[in-house]
Amino acid sequence: MSDFRPSRRQFLAVLGSLPVVAAFGKAAEALTSPTHQALSSKGPYSLPALPYPYDALEPIIDAQTMRLHHDKHHAAYVDNLNKALAQHPELGREGLEQLLRNLDKVPADIRTAVQNHGGGHWNHTFFWELMKPSGSRQPVGELAEAIRATFSSFENFQSRFVEAGLKVFGSGWVWLVVNSQKRLEILTTANQDTPLALGAYPILGNDVWEHAYYLKYQNRRGDYLKAWWQVVNWDVALEHYARARK
Repeated sequence: MSDFRPSRRQFLAVLGSLPVVAAFGKAAEALTSPTHQALSSKGPYSLPALPYPYDALEPIIDAQTMRLHHDKHHAAYVDNLNKALAQHPELGREGLEQLLRNLDKVPADIRTAVQNHGGGHWNHTFFWELMKPSGSRQPVGELAEAIRATFSSFENFQSRFVEAGLKVFGSGWVWLVVNSQKRLEILTTANQDTPLALGAYPILGNDVWEHAYYLKYQNRRGDYLKAWWQVVNWDVALEHYARARK
């Protein structure tokens, strides 16, 4: 497991930002936990903790990539989303999924920011929860049956999913969704756009922005996409599928 040791300056800076009551304990916990949450949130949204340590998905996804991806990239989406919503505080009471499904109803002056940064926050939160150490390698239950019925076999589904991910030009995501006809479909989105805006319910999603894989795989996106199956949490995917079918 990665050993994160804060400097004295970092420790004192965080300590000074916390309430006096139990400040020392909270600061120490926040700085030493490998899955810490943001210490404070200047808005309705905060950075969620990873559901596992930074190094839990190695060797498929390395600890340094996870640390930068979560603590820097995801955190920036949360910060910028909160800044945008500060201009329309009433929207902070709306669920993020609701905002992303109805972007046309978001005020024009912050619509792009909500689409980009709200999408980035939602996509990454979804992504972290869809992975776990030593994934089951195979879908389970009704989702497994639906994949076979739609794509003829799990192996064919994997091939088509990887192919779609490889075809994303630049940055984006590849998804397995339940579409508006309640059928499984593979689709891609650019940048931090979400399937929610297309009226679809995501079941599975993989981040194909370079920051998700470049430290380990460099330009070999295909290797990353193929290796990623080893850490998929199919139990969580099945839960998404069950909710989408209701």
